[in-house]
Amino acid sequence: MLELGKKQTLTIIKTVDFGAYLAEEAGAPREEQVLLPKKQIPDGAVEGDSVEVFLYKDSKDRLITTTAQPRITLGGTAVLTVRQVTRIGAFLDWGLEKDLLLPFHEQTYRVREGDEVLCALYEDKSHRLCATMKVYHYLASRPPYQVGDTVQGRIYEISGNFGVFVAVEDKYSGLIPKREAAGHYTPGQILSLRVTEVKEDGKLSVSDRQKAYLQINDDAELVEKVLNEYAGVLPFDDKASPEVIRREFGLTKNAFKRAVGHLMKEGKAEILDGHIYLRK
Repeated sequence: MLELGKKQTLTIIKTVDFGAYLAEEAGAPREEQVLLPKKQIPDGAVEGDSVEVFLYKDSKDRLITTTAQPRITLGGTAVLTVRQVTRIGAFLDWGLEKDLLLPFHEQTYRVREGDEVLCALYEDKSHRLCATMKVYHYLASRPPYQVGDTVQGRIYEISGNFGVFVAVEDKYSGLIPKREAAGHYTPGQILSLRVTEVKEDGKLSVSDRQKAYLQINDDAELVEKVLNEYAGVLPFDDKASPEVIRREFGLTKNAFKRAVGHLMKEGKAEILDGHIYLRK
């Protein structure tokens, strides 16, 4: 069976002036044959030879093959470069002559020419190959990582309910949980992350912060800096709402309380009448 969007090894069953027809076996009916253009035929190949090809559709939506190596196959993910943005979507360089369409409705944020985007390859309702940036269901689980490992993650979606979804090493499913997601994030951003949990289903929980006892000095320096910007007085104390703390510092409430406590222990800050004061 000919499979759109996949690599297959097929047999040359007939050569013509403009190329060669391939099929799974000699004698296959016409509807089970597919063209390999002449310029794609390997040197010296003749009828009966096997050729590894990739099946896609040409500009007229006809099934065709190529010996070129696409950067992505059906159901897989890859980081591709935006070649052009048009009224119907963006076109991506995936290593073939015909660029790959990324429809507007499959974009999680508006892309621009030259952007590198993480996407998956799927077959749309019209049986055409398209790209999607909604990669959650395409990312692999069972990663080769353990708690404490340092990894890279690319943000592909930000959820107010769950947190920040990241593709770890552009391949595995990861999440900065909402309770940990206190920074300022943007889709497409690449972060250095620490694995905090490997779940039973293989998905990862990650953090862009160090362990608390290592992070506290950096957080305390940040709070001290903001205090200076407020002329040495914050109009709230460590009982402020998580939303206010996240807005002003990009910290979780627990991290903020630890940082303020650290400054107080060092004699650099004090809390009086619902305010935090920087001690000179």
